[in-house]
Amino acid sequence: MFAVAYFIIGMTVLSVCAIATNGALDAGGAYYMISRALGPEFGGSIGIMFFLANVCGSALYVLGLVEAVVDSFGIPPGQEAGTGIHVLPQSYWYELLYGTVLLALCLLVCLVGASIYAKATFLIFLIVAVVLGTVLVSFFATRPLKVPIHLPKSNGTETDNGFFTGFSLSTLRDNLGGKYGVDYTTGQMMSFSSVFAVMFNGCTGIMAGSNMSGDLKRPSYSIPRGTISAVLFTYLVYNLLAFLMCATCNRILLQKDYGFLRDISIFPPLVTVGIYAATLSAAMSNLIGASRILYALARDDLFGRALALAKKTSASGNPVMAVILSWLVVQVVLFSGKLNTIASVVTTFFLLVYATVNLACLALEWASAPNFRPTFRYFTWHTCLLGIAGCCVMMFLISPVSASASLGFLLLLLLALHYLSPSSTWGYISQALIFHQVRKYLLMLDVRKDHVKFWRPQMLLMVQNPRGSSRLIDFVNDLKKSGLYVLGHVELQDLDMLPSDPLQSQQESWLSLVDKLNVKAFVSLTLAPSVRHGVRQLLFTSGLGGMRPNTLVLGFYDDEAPQDGLARHPAFTSAREEVPLGFPPLRTPNTPKLLSAREYVGIVADALKMLRNVLLARQLESLDKAWELRRAASPAPTIHVWPVNLLRPDSARYADTCSLFLLQMACVLNMARAWRRARLRLFLCVEAGTMPHAQEEKLRQLLKDLRIQAQIQLVPWDAITRLHWQTCQGSPGGPAEEQEEEEGVVNFPTNTAQVSDEYVCAANKLVLEQSPAPTVRFLYLPRPPADTSLYPLYLHQLELLTRGLGPTVLVHGVSAVTSTQL
Repeated sequence: MFAVAYFIIGMTVLSVCAIATNGALDAGGAYYMISRALGPEFGGSIGIMFFLANVCGSALYVLGLVEAVVDSFGIPPGQEAGTGIHVLPQSYWYELLYGTVLLALCLLVCLVGASIYAKATFLIFLIVAVVLGTVLVSFFATRPLKVPIHLPKSNGTETDNGFFTGFSLSTLRDNLGGKYGVDYTTGQMMSFSSVFAVMFNGCTGIMAGSNMSGDLKRPSYSIPRGTISAVLFTYLVYNLLAFLMCATCNRILLQKDYGFLRDISIFPPLVTVGIYAATLSAAMSNLIGASRILYALARDDLFGRALALAKKTSASGNPVMAVILSWLVVQVVLFSGKLNTIASVVTTFFLLVYATVNLACLALEWASAPNFRPTFRYFTWHTCLLGIAGCCVMMFLISPVSASASLGFLLLLLLALHYLSPSSTWGYISQALIFHQVRKYLLMLDVRKDHVKFWRPQMLLMVQNPRGSSRLIDFVNDLKKSGLYVLGHVELQDLDMLPSDPLQSQQESWLSLVDKLNVKAFVSLTLAPSVRHGVRQLLFTSGLGGMRPNTLVLGFYDDEAPQDGLARHPAFTSAREEVPLGFPPLRTPNTPKLLSAREYVGIVADALKMLRNVLLARQLESLDKAWELRRAASPAPTIHVWPVNLLRPDSARYADTCSLFLLQMACVLNMARAWRRARLRLFLCVEAGTMPHAQEEKLRQLLKDLRIQAQIQLVPWDAITRLHWQTCQGSPGGPAEEQEEEEGVVNFPTNTAQVSDEYVCAANKLVLEQSPAPTVRFLYLPRPPADTSLYPLYLHQLELLTRGLGPTVLVHGVSAVTSTQL
């Protein structure tokens, strides 16, 4: 048992020494170490557990002292009055009274302060050392004797005889086996785990020094030396005493007389004094340790006003209110009445704290942070891992119920602190560990091993001002399907003309925006002389390794006045919070745009040249997703998909790369949790005499192969195409100018010259007439013309095509994203 206990303690002490020598320590001991290493959630929850462990430990030692006092001075059961020194009545309430008086004595010492406590404990150390020397001499000096043992029974007492045999090989041999008996104070059958639970509490004092870290002059110097010395010294003394007892006292004496050392001592009163001094010292140590932990928790404001009272200190800096509150909790624990009743709970709490100390050291070691440079080097991650394993195994061996309940309580505290506690400036080990692992996995993410089966959208959404784009940001968050999502912004300034980088001050506002909108996105800001140059920079530089944007998302270029959707967003209206500072007011209709129509289309052309897919989102700010998707089941929300290039009716193809990408994006949106109720409706444009049912069957088979569930609706568009062919008659160029590019994607260099405004308006009307009105529409986005002088006309036709359609997404894909393979 000592080997197991001190193995666990030894591994924990190595971790404590490593953390204690890695920086300045303050009040709180193990709590302070854990909170500064693992962050406020772990620190606060373990701080409460450690506080409870010390509180229960203090009660444990007080109850042990009461047992010793009653054993010496109590009136034996069945007698009305005691004889000699046996004058104290025995009952549950009397023993509670004795414990209360003794605890009050500990309270007085702790209220005076750490200095008197240190002097008192040093005096107690001298007393215990003298008593221990006397006991060791007694094993050799005392002659064999018979010791009468009076055991309490319900109807009186039972007398048995134990023997001190002196050093005897047969006594030693007889005591080596387990042969557990019944604990006469509780009536419970003892076992390895129950005895270990009691015994382990005698080893937990090694953390007393670290608990006083705030009162030590040089904690980083004193804690390693003092703690390691204490471990080695107590381990030797415990084993020496165990061997001497085993070789000189028979089993009955050891099992049934808890005060047998007094009976065999050459000076019995001195042993009684030693027992009282040792237990009183341990009770005071745990009480003052609990108060320091409570004070540290209160000072860190992890629990808000709940612990505000514990912050108050005396003029000398002694946390008197924390001492009083700790005393009150110990007093409540005293009602349990018996030492062995709470021993397993105390041991479980201490083991849980020790496991977390090892976890903190392990996390710091594994994070490989350059600033983790402890001067104590006699530890490795192996010792931390062994300490954690030892604590967890013994916790569940001692009491599976107590261990499970403690872990459950710890988990509840973790969750509560995670959601309720304010953010800290201590640093989060989780961030260091995540960085370490992400770097490793990013290096393993080889772009050469990409496969279309595992393609996912990785979005770069360009945002000019978040005030007018909150719903678009939320929509693209639904569209990313667990892929990379980057919010990009271009600031039109020249760094040469500025004293410092203006983006640094804006970064916090953007990150706060991401938190408030609850979107899983990164933020990428850049300075550039023009928006087009800035977008190029972000397309070239955003992301890392295999995680780079493959899809550019832009808001639509039109003359509509932007609306401040951020001020009306539920993330701000429900919480009554102000919109984050740092975002300028939206432009007025009379304010000139920062971007010309030619530059806007140029951005689209640049993205396609860089083999990035492009999405243009129009009127997404009018999409009230919460109302649309949570309204009554009938009619169900719908997503309309038009996988044909409406600006080129003579190329009505449904299986080119762009059409398949458009289908994929609509399907991805439908897979998002918020959009699962929505139904996909696919529109198949057909002409008379082209076997529409054969086309429908072919498209239905394609959807089946792609595992996309969608309703197909045939749309006759003879009247629309007739307008197109009337326009084409007499105009130079025609279908012969079609050029095959990019694996079947049709490119029309003179695209805008091929269709008239009359035709585009008719196509717009055709889309608009399909009822009921959908929640959002997906349309085919044609490539910009090769002739840059036609950019304004191209944008004009897109505006006509999408006018009045409500929330619409124009999609152009350049990469294969669908797979029919398993």
